[in-house]
Amino acid sequence: MVALNRFPGDTDADLNRIIRFCARLGVEAVVAEHYSKGGEGARGLAEAVLQMVQKNQRRKLRFPYRLEQPIEKKIEILARKLYGADGVDYLPEAEAKIELYTRLGFDKLPLCMAKTHLSLSHEPDVKGVPRGYRIPIRDIRASVGAGFLYPLLGTMRTMPGLPTRPVFYDVDLDLETGRVVGLF
Repeated sequence: MVALNRFPGDTDADLNRIIRFCARLGVEAVVAEHYSKGGEGARGLAEAVLQMVQKNQRRKLRFPYRLEQPIEKKIEILARKLYGADGVDYLPEAEAKIELYTRLGFDKLPLCMAKTHLSLSHEPDVKGVPRGYRIPIRDIRASVGAGFLYPLLGTMRTMPGLPTRPVFYDVDLDLETGRVVGLF
């Protein structure tokens, strides 16, 4: 399943072209508008994922790597196979996290790479299918409760869906009444 995150500049023609391309490959693509419409904008995607899971209950999930492989090896496989990178470079913080997560036994968890949605590479301005580049891993974070690690590729935010000006700027405390204002 491919989730197409609709942004204000996306056209129906562009999204439909991607949907048709995916269909030719036997892959379902669904437009999600959670960026502009919040949870309601993701309803169609959630329903499509649920249907796909119910339809494929007997299929076993297969990762492109073995869960027993070291964190670095799993990242390298994803960087090469999914993003066409020549390799991976680890910043010191990422190296420290690999050591920590391995020591804590989290190294057997699957990965969810966190990168820009604007490119296959870690660089938002690089379009098409880039070649001849290496992916910098600046950090690796753990979502232990959810059961995965997520390497951060390049510079990016990890809290999706925030508007240009988040609404928390409008939340305040009215000192006269002691009430919180600006929530809704």
